[in-house]
Amino acid sequence: MIFKKHLNISPSDFPEPEVDIDSSESKQMAILGGGCFWCVEQIFDEVFGIETVISGYSGGNSETANYEAVCSGNTDHIEVVQIEFDSNKITFGKVLKLFFSVVHDPTQIERQGADIGFQYSSVIFCKNKEQFNVSKQYIKKLNQSKIFSNPIATKVINLKEFYEAESYHQKYAKNNPNQPYILGVSYPKLQMLVSSFPELIKSR
Repeated sequence: MIFKKHLNISPSDFPEPEVDIDSSESKQMAILGGGCFWCVEQIFDEVFGIETVISGYSGGNSETANYEAVCSGNTDHIEVVQIEFDSNKITFGKVLKLFFSVVHDPTQIERQGADIGFQYSSVIFCKNKEQFNVSKQYIKKLNQSKIFSNPIATKVINLKEFYEAESYHQKYAKNNPNQPYILGVSYPKLQMLVSSFPELIKSR
C-alpha cells in the first residue's frame, strides 16, 4: 500500500525530529510495528547504518507469541521488527522519520490497507525514557504541522518483551521476491524509500 495520497508533503521533505538521542559507542535498538512485518523488515534492511532487522511480536506474553495466535487478532501482540543500528551512522530520530514517511500510514487504526486487525497496529515500543520522549515529541510535531491529512494514531508504549518470529518470516521479502503480496505491497514502499532517500540506501 502506497499512502502518498495521505501525505501533504513528499517523504523527502519530511521534517527532522527537533529532539533526538545522542550517538554512542554502543549499538542502539528500536522496535516498531507498522503493519505486516515482512514489509517493515524489507525497508529497514536496506538502510545505511542498520545492522540487523528481526521480525517478531511484542505486547503479549510468551504463550501467544506465535504466528497462528497473533494472526487471530485476539492476542495482545502486534507484529513488529527489532532494529539494531549504529547510532554513529543513523539516529533513532532518523529511524522514526523513515517509519512515518515511508514504512506505513500512521493514521490508520489497527490496520494497514487490506491487513485489518489489532496485530497490524502502528506502534513504537520504547526501550527507555529517551525513546519515549523523542517519539512523543516527533508525533506532536507531525500532528501540529499537519503532515498527514488525518491525526497520527501511532501508539507509544514502554517495551516489556520482544519475541522473535518463526524462522520462515525472517528475510521473507528477500527470500520470496515474486510473492504477490511482496510485489504489490512491500516492493512499492521499497521503491519509495530508494527514490525519496537515495543517500540512506546501503551500497551494494
